[in-house]
Amino acid sequence: MTDQLKNYLLANQQARLLAVRLSDSWQTGLSHQTLPEPVRHVLGELVAAATLLASNIKFDGSVVLQLQGDGPVSLLVAECTANLDIRATATLREDAEVAPDASLQALVNTHGKGRFVVVLDPRQRDHNMQPYQGIVPLMGDTLATSLEHYMHDSEQLDTRLVLSATDTHSAGMLLQRLPDHGGHASSETAEPWEELVHLLDTVKGQELLDTPSDELVHRLLWQHDVISFDAVPVQWACSCSRERVSDMLRSLGLQEIMDILEEQESISVHCHFCGKPYEFDAVDARSLFISPSESGADPGGDPTVH
Repeated sequence: MTDQLKNYLLANQQARLLAVRLSDSWQTGLSHQTLPEPVRHVLGELVAAATLLASNIKFDGSVVLQLQGDGPVSLLVAECTANLDIRATATLREDAEVAPDASLQALVNTHGKGRFVVVLDPRQRDHNMQPYQGIVPLMGDTLATSLEHYMHDSEQLDTRLVLSATDTHSAGMLLQRLPDHGGHASSETAEPWEELVHLLDTVKGQELLDTPSDELVHRLLWQHDVISFDAVPVQWACSCSRERVSDMLRSLGLQEIMDILEEQESISVHCHFCGKPYEFDAVDARSLFISPSESGADPGGDPTVH
């Protein structure tokens, strides 16, 4: 199992540590996307962060991290479900120029108007229920710094993150201080926590990418009693479907769809996350705006557009 998340707990229950390493799934995600190197690496860190947060929050739904940029990158998105299915994509502005050493701020916050949003989207919700959205201040020049502040503010728990990515691997570690039985971190554990933070800060990006999680955790915490839980697989999976694409086209309205069809014989849509193509000819497109009663179809029958 090359792509996995591991959960560790200090035996004294003062802190937990999560570690994720991805290779096959991350390379699958990049295979259909042509992105500059700095963008690929930030997107890889975003994928690792989404996976760590989805496992840490224990939320029955999807954790979506969105960077809405005002620089050469207009959007970065990474999503991870409760089952640790991941997907991610990035969108650049037309004719965008990205320097080989471009920083996070240069990519998405060039004019100070970039936004970092954490979305918790429940797996089961009715039409009146909206996903929770939290705004993350773009602090410093790393995703880890911004997310550490978000986790502290949202969960009131000290959190430390290390993230790294290349074209072949995406990896991250999340260290979180656990509350005492009264629900708050005890001042008696301040010194041990600072020690743990210092140890995690020694981890370098390449070391995080190259070293299996168990080996790396043993190097860091060999003086501590650590409980290691079974690894959980992480896989790339896209939830796109013809039905969802149909809903998107309906939202454009009949007139705009007809205008497009006047210029071309069909409408082609490719999923940004997985690259899967969806083709709608003139008959398919018009049928999107015909109700079952108007078409003479059985209202209880199969609504799938063929």
